[in-house]
Amino acid sequence: MAEDEGTISVEVRNHVLLIGFNRPEKYNGYTPKMAKELTAAFTQLDENDELRCGVIFGHGDHFTAGLDLPKWTERMEAGGRRDGEHNVIDPMGFGRACRKPIITACHGITFTLGIELALAGDIVIAAEDCRFSQLEPKRGIHATGGATIRFVDRGGWGNAMYHLLTADEFDAAEAYRIGIVQEVVPAGTQLDRAIEIAEQIAELAPLAVQETKASSRRYI
Repeated sequence: MAEDEGTISVEVRNHVLLIGFNRPEKYNGYTPKMAKELTAAFTQLDENDELRCGVIFGHGDHFTAGLDLPKWTERMEAGGRRDGEHNVIDPMGFGRACRKPIITACHGITFTLGIELALAGDIVIAAEDCRFSQLEPKRGIHATGGATIRFVDRGGWGNAMYHLLTADEFDAAEAYRIGIVQEVVPAGTQLDRAIEIAEQIAELAPLAVQETKASSRRYI
């Protein structure tokens, strides 16, 4: 039987798009299949005028343990972008970026790609049980999903270097202290809180919200 490659769940709730990592038996380890589906979800959010805000979360006990590295070997060895990827939204924000606000609800294990995806978004809500780590150096690689840029921007040079270079594990209180998380909430309430904020944003003038985000990111 083939191993489960996971999925990205998508649910439209009024003007909010809920986007969920759905591979809980593997700590939501991120696979190429999930990457393709996440790109499709972000593109749906960006291109559908009825959708005004996105919320990313993880099914099960954890947000994501990051890349399932064995699943990515072939793609990493090939390198570069694949044909057609320039025409869709890049969830990591290196290519065509989503114009609409992205709120990330983190809980449990939030490693590597999980941090980078959150930093590529706009607002991060963390459960008290979050365990963060940018542990790539322990795997003999370095962060390539934006942490070396956005961690520095959000947390400052010293804080970023402390966590990137030691590859330590830190909690939600530390993430809040250094500014990569905007709110810390009781475990189990992070998704509800993220949706609450998303719905508040969705009540505002959509083009004004999009231009506010675009203007804020122009020089970052």
